[in-house]
Amino acid sequence: MSTISPTAGQLLKERAERVLMPNYGSRDLALVRGEGCWAWDADGNKYLDFLAGIAVNNLGHCHPAVVDAIQKQAAKLIHTSNGVLIEQQIELAELLCEGTGMDRALFANSGAEVTEAAIKLARMWSVEKFGPSRYKIIVFKGSFHGRTYGAMSATWSPKVRKGFEPFVPGFVFAEFNDLEDVKAKWDQDVCAVMLETVQGEGGVRPATPEFLHGLRQLCTERQAVFVCDEVQCGMGRSGKRMAYQLAGVQPDLVPLAKALAGGFPLSALLAKGEFAEVFTKGRHGTTFGGGPLACAAGVASTRVLFDDAFLTEVGRKGCKLWGLLADIAKEFPDLCNHVRGVGLMQGLVLKRDAMNFPIVARRHGIIVNATAETVIRILPPLIVSDEELEEGARRIRAAMAEFAAS
Repeated sequence: MSTISPTAGQLLKERAERVLMPNYGSRDLALVRGEGCWAWDADGNKYLDFLAGIAVNNLGHCHPAVVDAIQKQAAKLIHTSNGVLIEQQIELAELLCEGTGMDRALFANSGAEVTEAAIKLARMWSVEKFGPSRYKIIVFKGSFHGRTYGAMSATWSPKVRKGFEPFVPGFVFAEFNDLEDVKAKWDQDVCAVMLETVQGEGGVRPATPEFLHGLRQLCTERQAVFVCDEVQCGMGRSGKRMAYQLAGVQPDLVPLAKALAGGFPLSALLAKGEFAEVFTKGRHGTTFGGGPLACAAGVASTRVLFDDAFLTEVGRKGCKLWGLLADIAKEFPDLCNHVRGVGLMQGLVLKRDAMNFPIVARRHGIIVNATAETVIRILPPLIVSDEELEEGARRIRAAMAEFAAS
């Protein structure tokens, strides 16, 4: 009697389920290699990766400049404390500040960490300037800022928040892209406004230029801190270095992470003007944030992502992707609603639950994910070619045909 041997992917899944906590659910895809916009699983299947590690691999998998920087730095110095000067950290801060209009940088390891730092900084600035009662931060419905307690308390998603009460007090939720609702929620205790310039987990929803300008004006007039969370939409994904630059506004604080170091864990909080001076000695810190290895990768990644010609191409390719997805939406009018997003951060909004679509898509050799229940989130690496965009659309269309029939 013959038996079917388990595949390499199935063996990895069995091992994972024995020793890893189940917080990511049941995972069936085991990626073991990547190059550019393509990835291979443990069984040799090849996929077009249009998720990019959830907007982390903006330069694709294993970009030569990032790989070279990591290899060379790892042979010199991997870690030192932040009690000494780190040349790579200084160089990266110079690049980021010059490219964004900000003044100083603080480095950490993840988006949630720099969101926490932004919350602490905003409250510290306000308490020192106006007194302890001025601590509230206006945030927005549909938001996702991270899973640490402060960042989670600023996050709208009931799924993320469920079971973790009580939350950090002082967060006030307003309607996204509704300036009048912000004004209605604002009282004398508000010290800051914090929003994702493009909501990612909330369904790829860009803030309108009018909304961003209105928030900037309110924060200036009422002496509050204006925070643009660019963790997912920053580092070139919008076709600009930062998505807020599309609207021509200047925030006071900018949390960055994900694509900052080409796949290596690194985050930064950028600050402007007087806000860059708030964290004096001992007021905030981290063991690993801004180490030489991470910052070497960050320098290599940022030099590519901040190049003007490169960003122009991202904008052009974003328009092409939008057109390809709009054609798919027209082809499936009973299933698809519309397309929204900026640059190479696009969402295909469906008329029904989309959460199983990524499983169907993988059968057609493409990796995407679904968010906000009904939105297929599409985040190709920024190095994607026109031919790969067209191939990706072909595969999404084939997956959509199967999904529509299910």
